Amino acid sequence: MGAQLRVYKQKISSAQTTKKITKAMELIAASRIQKAMARVRASSPFARAVTRAVSAVATHSNVDHPLTVERETIRRSAVVIFSSDRGLAGAFNSQILREGLELAQLLRQEGREPVFYLVGRKAVGYFQFRRMDSAAEWTGDTDTPHFSTAEEIAATLLDAYDRGGDNGGVDEIHLVYNRFVSMMTQTPETVRLLPLEVVEAEESSTAQVYPLYEFEPDAATVLDALLPVYIQSRVFNALLQSSAAKHAATQKAMKSASDNADKLITDYTRLRNNARQAEITQQIAEIVGGADALASGK
Repeated sequence: MGAQLRVYKQKISSAQTTKKITKAMELIAASRIQKAMARVRASSPFARAVTRAVSAVATHSNVDHPLTVERETIRRSAVVIFSSDRGLAGAFNSQILREGLELAQLLRQEGREPVFYLVGRKAVGYFQFRRMDSAAEWTGDTDTPHFSTAEEIAATLLDAYDRGGDNGGVDEIHLVYNRFVSMMTQTPETVRLLPLEVVEAEESSTAQVYPLYEFEPDAATVLDALLPVYIQSRVFNALLQSSAAKHAATQKAMKSASDNADKLITDYTRLRNNARQAEITQQIAEIVGGADALASGK
C-alpha cells in the first residue's frame, strides 16, 4: 500500500507541474492573440484601398494583363502552405497540411503538377520527414509576421509566375492558410492568388456608387504598379490571419490541457485517498486481530 501511495503522489505532483506550464502558455497565447487581432484590423484599411484600386482598373479597362488573364494550358500550380514555427496548437498545423495535400491531389487529377512553397517550420519538417520536395521555404517569422517576409514571398511567387510552367515556373498560385473566425474557430482557407481573382472587401450596408475612372498614363501601367502591391497585401494578410489563428488555437489547446490536468489531479487524489483508507483499515484489522489473539491465549 505504501508503494501505491507514493505512485499516486508522484502522479499528482506531475499533473500539477504540467498544469502550471499549460496555464502559463494559455495566458501568454491570450495576450499575443489580442496583438495579432489588432494587427489584422490595422491592415484592413490598406487592404481595402488596394482592393478597390485593383478592382477599378480590372473592371473599367479592357487590358489583357499577364496577371489577370488565365493561361490556355496550366501545367504547374504553386501551393503556398502557411503553417507555424511552433507546435502545441491542437490541430492547427495538421488541418492546414491536410488541406494543402488534398488541393495538390485535386490538381494532379486535373493534370497539373503541384509545386509547394512552405511557410513555417512545421510544414518544412513535415515535408522533410516524408522526403517531399519544395520550391522555397520561409521560417522564423510566423508568430509576429513582418511585411518584409510578405514582400520576399510575393517576389518569389511573382518571379515563378512570370517564368511560367514551361520554364520551371508556375502557371497559377494558390494560398492555403488558417483563417481566424473566432477564439474557438479557425478554418482552413484556399485562395487562388494568380491569375488574379479580385475579392471585394466587405462594405457597409449602405451601397456606394463609384464614378467612372480615367487612368494616367494608361491602365496597363497602373496595373503593373498596383498588382505587385496587391499580391504583397494578400500574402501579408494570409500571414496575419495564420498568426492570429495559431495563437487562438494555442490558447484553446492549452486551456483543454489545463482542464485535463485538473481532472487527472482530482482522479489521482481520489485514488490516493482510497488507497490510504484501505491501508488504515488494514492496519486497524491487524491490530484488532492481534489483540484477539492475545486475549484468547490467556
